[in-house]
Amino acid sequence: MSATIIDGKAAAQDLRARIAALVPDFVTAAGRKPGLTVVLVGEDPASAVYVRSKGVATEAAGMKSDTIRLPAETTQDELLDLVRALNADDSVDGILVQLPLPKQIDENAVIAAIDPDKDVDGFHPVNAGRLATGLPGFVPCTPLGCLMMLKTQLGTLAGREAVVIGRSNIVGKPMAQLLLGESCTVTIAHSKTRDLPAVVRRADIVVAAVGRPEMVQADWIKPGATVIDVGINRIDAGEGKTRLVGDVAFDAVSQVAGAITPVPGGVGPMTIAVLLRNALVAAYRNAGVPLAPDAI
Repeated sequence: MSATIIDGKAAAQDLRARIAALVPDFVTAAGRKPGLTVVLVGEDPASAVYVRSKGVATEAAGMKSDTIRLPAETTQDELLDLVRALNADDSVDGILVQLPLPKQIDENAVIAAIDPDKDVDGFHPVNAGRLATGLPGFVPCTPLGCLMMLKTQLGTLAGREAVVIGRSNIVGKPMAQLLLGESCTVTIAHSKTRDLPAVVRRADIVVAAVGRPEMVQADWIKPGATVIDVGINRIDAGEGKTRLVGDVAFDAVSQVAGAITPVPGGVGPMTIAVLLRNALVAAYRNAGVPLAPDAI
């Protein structure tokens, strides 16, 4: 069999169109554009590219985008003072501090300083707790985008067995919580899991988020399973060139799976689209403007 390719670009385009359609209603009700502020500390090239992409996408949706660039030698206290100022600024609906931060800054302290109601990355411990207990809050963008694609592909997820490979706070743990919320039976697997291939082979849904190029092989996959590949790894392609691959051996696994996300073009586009979604939800909540639960 040959798997259905889950088109993350198309899914992201649809979500971004729905977001853009809601922005004028917010402007009418609140008298201003919804605003997202991104803070970039230092000159990490990958972070700079990502921040630029976020700004372009935010403005394309009709939202206000601000990027604050700080030098690499910025102290933790200086960054925390900035975060507190943004928390108090009613024109800022969403705050995102781009990670990683320079070594002199404690990332956990910075994340904890962000107002949970402006934490569009969904990393604040309060939002993690809200997710774990089934309360409304912001969910990290990548796992929420994965869930949206799974529901579009499969419809109801209730009763399906899911394996999440990876236990990070950014993807693995929140992904498992989201799947539990959809009444899946969920296993979190990781580097210490005994007989990992056998564990994965049980799954109707596999989410791979470990950062190891093409680790998941075809004989790990239950025929017809849906595979979401979160990994983005750059490997040597010969002749001085590189190419991007996921955590899943795509060519082989796509001959066994029922559906699979490609790398690139799968999960990646949805991450920024969900960031815009979270920023718009934050704007509606912070301005006290009603938003239908199923609007985005």
